[in-house]
Amino acid sequence: MYLIYNILAVLLVILAIPVFIVRSIHERGFAERLKQSLGWLPEATMKRLAGKDAIWLHAASVGEIVAASPILREIRRELPEMPILVSVVTAAGYDMAKRIIPEANGIIFFPLDLPYLSRSVITKIRPRVFLLVETELWPNFLKAARDLNIPVMMVNGRISEKSLGRYSYFRSVLKDMLDTIVKFCMQSDIDAQYITQLGAKSERVVVTGNTKFDQSYTAMDGTEKKKLYQALQLNQAGAIIVAGSTHKGEEDLLFTAFSQVIAKFPDAQFIVAPRDILRAGELIELAIKHKFTPVRRTMLAEELSSDTHNMIIIDTIGELGKIYGVANIVYIGGSLVPRGGHNILEPAAHGKPILIGPHMFNFKDTYAMLSERGACLTVSDSSSVAQTILTLLNNPEKARKMGEEALLIINENQGASRKSALHLKEVLQTCGLSQTH
Repeated sequence: MYLIYNILAVLLVILAIPVFIVRSIHERGFAERLKQSLGWLPEATMKRLAGKDAIWLHAASVGEIVAASPILREIRRELPEMPILVSVVTAAGYDMAKRIIPEANGIIFFPLDLPYLSRSVITKIRPRVFLLVETELWPNFLKAARDLNIPVMMVNGRISEKSLGRYSYFRSVLKDMLDTIVKFCMQSDIDAQYITQLGAKSERVVVTGNTKFDQSYTAMDGTEKKKLYQALQLNQAGAIIVAGSTHKGEEDLLFTAFSQVIAKFPDAQFIVAPRDILRAGELIELAIKHKFTPVRRTMLAEELSSDTHNMIIIDTIGELGKIYGVANIVYIGGSLVPRGGHNILEPAAHGKPILIGPHMFNFKDTYAMLSERGACLTVSDSSSVAQTILTLLNNPEKARKMGEEALLIINENQGASRKSALHLKEVLQTCGLSQTH
């Protein structure tokens, strides 16, 4: 099975060479990203971390970086002398890591999972331990880590039903990967059940909770919030509706609903953050089609007054978590269309009433938790989106109680990051790799 995997991996890279060339020419920063993915890491980073017994944490993209941030904060507290290396796959993840993980001594792009390349990079860095966030399972990398006696630990582990079925086709490779991991810190009982069902040894599996309950990078005091209102040119007297991480096909439904809202509340303002910020131009055109007056977030500095627009399209990375803090009502994208939803905990941490569509299959546990206690409401189409927003705007007491319940749930479920850091200390000691080694 490894042979088949490696043949396919090499073929995919060869087929992608024309794409790599075009993106290197036209996409800023892609050449450096590709260079690192092929094993040529920044010299300054290597000097700081290579052979220094670093903790290497890998988080694929933005969502995983958000989950990793509080873990690394706790690791720095528990193991202050150990250097920390963070790797990512996407450019958005890299930018987010730069913004919210000050604990990192270095941030790199993860190597392509090709034969020999993974081993070469691990051999150069020689980390003391490797932490993978959620379910970043890469066969060649994990095989190299095992061969080089580097302990691997999964943090904030999550297995979706879709992943459960997909992994079942790679049983032999999967068994090797799972045997390499010495500790599985899973988000929930169902995640622990799924990873055990896939072949993880039950004595290595613990439930620590979801570290996203611990995130604090979006917290704002009164002064910061006032500055954000000003930067976004928002009128605090009007309702502010934020739709976060939206997907293609979803915005048309939302804009139809928003048109009904603004007919009743002419001072309402809308902030829409597409999951892919490269779609910002497309959303500007769609908003105009729906009779809104939109502006890109990056163009706000050139706007003289908020009177000239009633919708902001977010075309920046890393701001959404704080933008939720100025909302009256939040809609979580990827849920009116079957994409599985997105992080519901960021707006909950701001104590906001939340709307979500029926497709939250990637976040079942947190969705159920907030839904059962009335902290979020499920909508199914444009009509129900409009009606639910109007109901909350006409009943601010109901909206306030929803937000309070959301914040209460956040506070009740904190602590996963500290548990993960303590399990890491145990792993280091069990493997004979204590901090003083």
